[in-house]
Amino acid sequence: MSLALYGHPFSSYTQKVLIALYENGTPFEFRDIGPDSPRHSAEWLRRWPLRKFPLLVDGERNIVETSIIIEYLQLKYPGPVRLLPAEPTAALDIRFLDRFFDLHVMNAAQLAVDGALTGDPVKRQEGLALAVNKLELAYTWLEQQLDGRTWAAGANFTLADCAAAPSLFYADWTQRIGEPFPRLRAYRARLLARPSFARAVEEARPFRPLFPLGAPDRD
Repeated sequence: MSLALYGHPFSSYTQKVLIALYENGTPFEFRDIGPDSPRHSAEWLRRWPLRKFPLLVDGERNIVETSIIIEYLQLKYPGPVRLLPAEPTAALDIRFLDRFFDLHVMNAAQLAVDGALTGDPVKRQEGLALAVNKLELAYTWLEQQLDGRTWAAGANFTLADCAAAPSLFYADWTQRIGEPFPRLRAYRARLLARPSFARAVEEARPFRPLFPLGAPDRD
């Protein structure tokens, strides 16, 4: 096996793929992209000049975009945890939830992060206000969606939960999931207790000072 993953431990989208790898115990080499590993950064940019990570390398094949990476892993390196079902309609439902968490939770939280990174107090406040509005809408929808479910799509841990874990982790740091959302709060707690995500969280713990909104003293 020659799998290598380029990314950063504190990156939500890197964590999404790490969860999938850890769920199935898939052997791989992690290649951290950062100032202490210029060789990895140079090779990452050579393979994917669009400057987005994570990037999965399988021999000479480069695979990008987190959902595609996870589906590729299931096709080429299947394990005991099937993250996308074979039945097409059920798989479509999970793909939708995967996109929901990426687009309406993680990307919403990113608005606040991007505003804070500008260093401009006005842009910081504008980004946060926009993020809060979008996240509250997403929380409301998810609260109803999770009724009677253990995981995002039901009884089984899937691709959707790989997306949900880092999305809700950082979203709650941006706009706390409040008491009106008990199902969503409990779901986030279950995700944090899942060994695959708990491992990713611990590996990223030293980088919490990088969170520009201020990482809370929890989780």
